[in-house]
Amino acid sequence: MQIKTVGVLGCGLMGGGIAQVSAASGFKTIVREVNQGALDKGMARIKRFLDDGVSKGKVTNEQRDTTLANLTGTTQFGAMRDCDLIIEAIVENVDEKVAAYTMLDAGVSERTIFASNTSSLCITELAAKTKRPDRFGGLHFFNPVPLMKLVEVVRALTTSEETYQALFQFSQALGKEPITAPDKPGFIVNRLLVPYLLDAIRCYERGLGTIEDIDKGMKLGCGYPMGPLTLLDFVGLDTTYYIANIMFDEYKDAMFAAPPLLKRMVLAGKLGRKSGEGFYKY
Repeated sequence: MQIKTVGVLGCGLMGGGIAQVSAASGFKTIVREVNQGALDKGMARIKRFLDDGVSKGKVTNEQRDTTLANLTGTTQFGAMRDCDLIIEAIVENVDEKVAAYTMLDAGVSERTIFASNTSSLCITELAAKTKRPDRFGGLHFFNPVPLMKLVEVVRALTTSEETYQALFQFSQALGKEPITAPDKPGFIVNRLLVPYLLDAIRCYERGLGTIEDIDKGMKLGCGYPMGPLTLLDFVGLDTTYYIANIMFDEYKDAMFAAPPLLKRMVLAGKLGRKSGEGFYKY
């Protein structure tokens, strides 16, 4: 399965980042958003990221121009009819994803591979909702996509060996370091990370230390680039709460149960950086 043309559903932080690295790696890339306003915002973010890279000497003018030349924006599903691979990076909602797959199934080639960037939903369940369960897998990128080297390649029960190899090799072609993750909530990284983040909240609730001391302890004592409470603000407390609930529903293990403080912060709209306040104020 030779991949030359890549489609990306969603031009938000994740989808836009995926589209950018795909175009930068030489793939003809088509990114689709639900309306022109969202598309313009996403495309402007990509250009701004590349311009910043040029100003810092990390990206050449030629690399920026080549990336933008390989990238096309659209609001139409029909523009993706010739894609060899389509990566979905839209809202974490099964119904929304299935609606998008249904539209694509009707208009693209039978050989086209679908992949989801979901961080928590079951890849086998999503694959079963399409007409191509053997040509469906997970490609879980990390934010910010242009900078983070890891991609989790997730194999559904129905994913063919050929599809799995194509997804793994595509990840390598992007300059990423792919790992094979099981089709279980959290895959590998979030399966390890989410309990750590939730436990940091529990420890703060129980008076282990101040927010600043907990974060400083993990940064300076364990060499982490940021403390757990800072990371929670960066990821989004609502996102973490959502993923934790999915993982708890699957595993029924107390380590995945959302602490009361996390629930109340989400209810209060204190979601982290995106809302201007979480454990810290921004």
